Amino acid sequence: MHHQATTRAPGARAVGVLRPGHRVDLDGLRGLAIALVVVFHIWFGRVSGGVDVFLVLSGFFFTPMVLRRVERADGPVLRPLVVRTARRLYPAAVVVFGAVALWTVWDRPFTMWDATTRQLLASLAYVQNWELARTASDYAAADLSVSPLQHLWSMSVQVQFYVGVTAVVFLVAAACRRCGRRDLTTPVLVSVLAVAAAVSFAYAADIGRTHQGWAYYDTGARTWELAVGAIAWLAIGRVVLPAALRAAAAVVGLAALVGCGFLVDGAAQFPGPAALVPVGAAMLLVVAGAGAPESRAPAVTRVLESRPLQFLGSIAYPLYLWHWPILIAVLSAGHSVTVVTGSAVTVVSIALAVATRSWVEEPVHRRGAGRGVLIALVATGAVGLAAVSAAWQGYLDRATAQPTADVSADERYPGALALVDGEPVPDAPMRPTVLDADLDLPQSTLDGCIADMTQREVISCVYGDPDATRTLALAGGSHAEHWLPALHRIGRDRGFAVITYLKMGCPLDIGEPLLADLPYPDCRDWSSEVLDILAADRPDWVFTTSTRPSPTEFGDVTPDAYLDVWARFSALALPVVAVRDTPWLSREGVPYRAADCLADGGDSESCGLPRSEALSEIDPARAASLPFPSVVPVDFSDAVCGPDVCRVVEGNVLVYHDSHHLSATYVRSLVPVVDSTLGEVTGWW
Repeated sequence: MHHQATTRAPGARAVGVLRPGHRVDLDGLRGLAIALVVVFHIWFGRVSGGVDVFLVLSGFFFTPMVLRRVERADGPVLRPLVVRTARRLYPAAVVVFGAVALWTVWDRPFTMWDATTRQLLASLAYVQNWELARTASDYAAADLSVSPLQHLWSMSVQVQFYVGVTAVVFLVAAACRRCGRRDLTTPVLVSVLAVAAAVSFAYAADIGRTHQGWAYYDTGARTWELAVGAIAWLAIGRVVLPAALRAAAAVVGLAALVGCGFLVDGAAQFPGPAALVPVGAAMLLVVAGAGAPESRAPAVTRVLESRPLQFLGSIAYPLYLWHWPILIAVLSAGHSVTVVTGSAVTVVSIALAVATRSWVEEPVHRRGAGRGVLIALVATGAVGLAAVSAAWQGYLDRATAQPTADVSADERYPGALALVDGEPVPDAPMRPTVLDADLDLPQSTLDGCIADMTQREVISCVYGDPDATRTLALAGGSHAEHWLPALHRIGRDRGFAVITYLKMGCPLDIGEPLLADLPYPDCRDWSSEVLDILAADRPDWVFTTSTRPSPTEFGDVTPDAYLDVWARFSALALPVVAVRDTPWLSREGVPYRAADCLADGGDSESCGLPRSEALSEIDPARAASLPFPSVVPVDFSDAVCGPDVCRVVEGNVLVYHDSHHLSATYVRSLVPVVDSTLGEVTGWW
């Protein structure tokens, strides 16, 4: 994204050439790409394809630079290359990282510092894409729950490609020298990159069908986009198309690039075959501008050489760094995106980008006394940010080193019984604490007995009484799983086994399941296999969820997909305990964590939400289950919510461990309630 050669006057009209001249039009293409990124992020909440153009251009500029240095080496090669790249990437980034860190400490509750410090460390090491993939982050519309550093995944992908392609160039050049055929270096390199691009493209297409959330950030799935750019410089420069074809390529490329964000859902489809649209558009524009110096450039190429796009191209990197955290900060302040706020975000981002270019980037590249001082400040800032982030992570590790204490036998912590039976609530510190909340998880998560979003295998574990002859199958997603602490204890005491079949984000669904509005076909296949296993093993009862929050209005609904599963259970004569889902914490559609709200000064009630917003007046599963006599709807809402408000603390126990999962401690306080209902439904006691 950031590699620029010497600068030509913005108004110059000379046609770009691939060798040896500077491609002024590609500076403009970079400007157009950053304009699309900013506009689509701010106003449309969509992926524009602009980042894919940056990836192509990064491969285009970086690979030949490495090749030139290797071919003309008359001294050290790797060290100057690393130093040059670090000077281009780190100064502006460290300034933005510092601003994000200060804003986080000033504005965000301390329970949110964990994610920011982890992502600061990942961004400084250029592995942010893997941090986001690991935590299953979705790259979609901005809101105040999204990290202000999320957009830096693409910089991590680029740097990882730089490392890989540098190694490839060195190895190919060394092999050709050893064979006495230095003239074959470029053809061999093109061949190697073409194979890498083909493998990466096939991998992206395959993994995108089953693990799209991971594929979006996966360097292996993104490599083909950068490799295409590298091949373009190495190969396309040998071909100059006729003027008419270059003009047509320019028009088609520009139209495809501008329309990509409207026509293609990049978050759901990139970097698979759909990414050919922005990558192909970039290639068409590269080809269109690759004419002989004396030829006339296509009109579109001259547009790319215009002053506005040249200006945006000159600040593309710092503008990319600044616009996303500024947008997140505005949203976190309670503002929605309007013409005024969106324009303000754009203007402020551009102003900060210009200041960063003028006061940080340009001085770092100018020789002089001030350069050394600035580089020292940047290095000190990077080390300081890393040290502070690591220190906070170390503090959290120590503060949460001990497992959350089981307070179910402590009369100071009646939990759900304070709500259901009016048990007295003495003065006592809340459990789990706001720092412990993230770790107050069902035993199945701690045991690795729930498949994550990237796992296709069915994982089964046994809780309760493993030697019992009566069995209850706990099947579905994490909202079925969070009942396990109660079911495990009841099963152990009442003499039945709880057999788990769990997958994150996957309630039993054999239709076309979605995860954050993205296709989740792995869930469908997993659900089908679980149903086959249940048909063969025939547990006495199946325990699963029966509702979800309504996607269009207040309250909850029973999705049609659940009815298909219930029909399968009915055909198999398997009885089902269908438990109503618990409320999801959100404001205006934006999720928030109970612990964050409490840490920010809220209380149990102000951090809760009106019951009428979270739950329909009557359990939707009552009517939905009527055609299926073997499906028994169960509703524990009165043990989670009061008559008017679903509070986040009951009986000194934190109800939620995040924004929508019950804490294990609270579920254990529900044992008497679940025990009574389960005994009545099953007739076991």
